[in-house]
Amino acid sequence: MDMCRLSNNTRDYVKKYECILNEMIENMTSVELTDSISGSFIMQMIPHHCAAIEMSKNLLCYTTNIPLQNIALNIISSQEKSIQNMTKALPRCESCINCSRDINCYADENQCIINEMFCEMKSACTDNSIDCNFMREMIPHHRGAVRMSENALRFCLCPELVPLLDEIIVSQKEGIRKMQCLLKRLGC
Repeated sequence: MDMCRLSNNTRDYVKKYECILNEMIENMTSVELTDSISGSFIMQMIPHHCAAIEMSKNLLCYTTNIPLQNIALNIISSQEKSIQNMTKALPRCESCINCSRDINCYADENQCIINEMFCEMKSACTDNSIDCNFMREMIPHHRGAVRMSENALRFCLCPELVPLLDEIIVSQKEGIRKMQCLLKRLGC
């Protein structure tokens, strides 16, 4: 990306986004997977959600688009709630143990999903429309959460985690739909 062609506001936005993205990548990839798919999922999804919250707060410093402000505020509130619910469930979920074959199968697919998400977020088109930049970055982020949740649901999980994953899938798919519609309306 040619930073010289970006406005000062966009440069500031992009620098903060890149810091958030790099922190998310570091925090997600440093999680040591355990013999509990449920526990491992939570430990990787919490920094994923934290990044979405920080990305949304970064956007709110710059956007004047009311529908996008509402999307960002919804991301913040829903993902803060999801983090609270997962943190509360973690002690019980960590005690739900999976066999090594399932753990390996889960981990292999999860790593592919995460790597693809990181790649898409790093290579999202950047121009002087901060609103469009945010949506082009957040859509693959949301898609990653959906795919990570769907992957986890293929295995035996802590019963307390299953409704939380269902909620992630529903809310993230709805967020993707809203952002795709707004991208079209804005001509991005």
